[in-house]
Amino acid sequence: MKKKERAALIVDALKKEYPEGICSLQYPKPHELLFAVRLSAQCTDERVNQVTPALYARFPTLEAFAQADVHEVEELIHSCGFFRAKAKDIVGAAQMLLKDFGGKVPDNMDDLLKLPGVGRKTANLILGDIYNAPGVVIADTHCIRIAGRLGLTDGTKDPGKVEEQLRKVLPPEESNNFCHRLVLHGRAVCTARVPYCEKCVLRPWCGTFNKK
Repeated sequence: MKKKERAALIVDALKKEYPEGICSLQYPKPHELLFAVRLSAQCTDERVNQVTPALYARFPTLEAFAQADVHEVEELIHSCGFFRAKAKDIVGAAQMLLKDFGGKVPDNMDDLLKLPGVGRKTANLILGDIYNAPGVVIADTHCIRIAGRLGLTDGTKDPGKVEEQLRKVLPPEESNNFCHRLVLHGRAVCTARVPYCEKCVLRPWCGTFNKK
């Protein structure tokens, strides 16, 4: 079976298991998703969702973030870890969005990567969730791990290579939600330490399971 055919079967299985393939970060506005993703680095989405309501209440607009005292932002996001770098990036990104992009989150990779603290993973998530761009691949740890186990990649841990390899086999219109579903599956079933293969819907295509 070719990789594209296997990928299509895996996509269908995940859609049935997780009908709502959506990002678990909560955000009312595009720039708030951008900041939430920055906060999620080395932190759980659950923790970020606990922190952001107070953060967004204190700074309800992009202008408010741009004028924020970085130290106050640090206090509000302290429990997310790496709070100094994250606070600096959030305020800096707000200022750049207003100064260079008319207060709008960019809709293309090149401009998104100009923002402080934004890498390809964040940029792809924005493009997929905010702009519904086809073909985006969010190569986070769950995606990298599970795609390797399923043989959709060559097992590389390099996010850039994972993104490139998955783009070649995934249906473009499904790739964004596919990555979100892998996150859900990675948390619930295909965990890093002990995958629960006995209840995994992806067993027919999994190299890890079939080696047992």
